[in-house]
Amino acid sequence: MIEIKHLYKSYEKPVLKDVNLSVRRGSIMGLLGPNGAGKTTIISILIGVTRKESGSITIGGLDLDRELKTIQSKCSYVPQNLAFYPRLTAFENLEYFGALWGLKGKKLKERMEFCIDIGSMQTFANKRVDKFSGGMKRRLNLAIGLLNDPEILYLDEPTVGVDTQSRNYILETIRKINRERKATIIYTSHYMDEIEQVSDEIAVIDEGKIIFHDDKQSILTRDDNVFGHRTLEELFLKLTNTSLRDEN
Repeated sequence: MIEIKHLYKSYEKPVLKDVNLSVRRGSIMGLLGPNGAGKTTIISILIGVTRKESGSITIGGLDLDRELKTIQSKCSYVPQNLAFYPRLTAFENLEYFGALWGLKGKKLKERMEFCIDIGSMQTFANKRVDKFSGGMKRRLNLAIGLLNDPEILYLDEPTVGVDTQSRNYILETIRKINRERKATIIYTSHYMDEIEQVSDEIAVIDEGKIIFHDDKQSILTRDDNVFGHRTLEELFLKLTNTSLRDEN
């Protein structure tokens, strides 16, 4: 579904170095990495916000450089930073962003109702968002990303700052979208238990390179266990070492 080959990107210094990654159609890829490893840069290139310097990317058989607009119509991105208008209600935000996708009339109404339901926002859809709790805001952030019924969904730390109940609800919703809508998902998180809970396959990026990629069950159950790990967190620390990573 998503094929990344020899991807390179630099700013003042290289941030992605010969990245190769394949994501199967209908799977959830958990992308792990320390601060500054290159996770967000990969996502920003995939959604067309940042231009790569070299390498190739195909999504659903389409070349990203030549078919960007077509690819973007099939994708959605839920950023770590909340992306809505706090002075509007949840309903008004969904209506506005749905219109940006070109939705109108019956189709817009259907997608808004779906998103309100999937975000469990029925009781507060007509309230201003700046009055919401952290969990309510995160659910709206995710719901907005589902308005266009995406085939491919990019999620960047979607549970930051929420309570346990909201976090669990968001994770269950992501699995539901993957299961029922057959969406292909790339999920970045610092929380190992989240990656373990939702992902089918896991990739680790460090210093701009993919240093590990395997399906989750093989990682957790295989007998050879060459890294000597008992948990996903132990594996991550062995691969990236335990040194602190500050934001660049």
